[in-house]
Order: sequence, then C-alpha cells, then structure tokens
Amino acid sequence: MRRLLRVSLVLLSIIGIASVPASAQEVGGGSSGQQDFELRSNYPNPFNPETTIPFALNEGLFRDGRPAVVTIRIYNQLKQLVASPVALRHPAGEGVPLNQLEYTRSDVYEAFWDGRDSSGRQVASGVYFCQITVNGRSKVMRMFVTK
Repeated sequence: MRRLLRVSLVLLSIIGIASVPASAQEVGGGSSGQQDFELRSNYPNPFNPETTIPFALNEGLFRDGRPAVVTIRIYNQLKQLVASPVALRHPAGEGVPLNQLEYTRSDVYEAFWDGRDSSGRQVASGVYFCQITVNGRSKVMRMFVTK
C-alpha cells in the first residue's frame, strides 16, 4: 500500500499536481492579508472508508453582515469531480450536501465524506483532493484513501 502511495506521488509530481501540499493551499482570488477561512486536515488521514473534514470560517467573512457561501468538493488525481461531502452541524440540518451552503457566523464546522463517489460506489485507494470554496475563493488539500 505504501508503495502504491509513493508511486502515485511520483506520478503526480511528474504531471504537476503534487505541488499541492498536504495542508491547504489557496487557489485563485486575492490574498486579503487576513485568513478569512481555513481548510483543516481531515481525520483520519489516510482513511478507510470515511473521513471528517474540518473548516473554519473566521470573523472577517462576516464584517459586511452577509453570510458566507461554502462549497466543498472531492476530486481525483485526474481533476475529475468525485463527490461532494455533507455538512455536519449546519443550521439547515445534518447531512445537507455542502454545495453553496450559507453560514451566518464564525466557527469551526465539519464536513463528512463516506468515501463513495457520486454514484454511490466506494472509491479506490489513492490520492484525492478536497477543495473548499468560500465566497469565490478556494483552497485545496490532499487526502489519502487506503484499503
């Protein structure tokens, strides 16, 4: 299994995807100097078959009184959309798909992914990318599925 992960990382570095660190990296949008949101390391990582993905929405997002709009997506190594996790502790209820959900206050929240693709099939072992988008700005981190 470790060999499979090493081979995957070598292949990713060859095609340029491995430049994404294990912690979140910001993609697109301007840097505001203050980090308004964080994508934290999922746990467990590596995981089988499910994982929890914490993220923090900081006070700076809510200065203008508007809600933060949050989307989280899981991609494979080929940058293909695999799944959208569900929100935990969201005001709209447990298990709501995390697709353009509105949050109205700063806090640390969590998403849950059961390790299945959008068709309900268990994903293969390997490297996956978790992308959070908050008000149009994105961050990405790597996650590892092991069998």
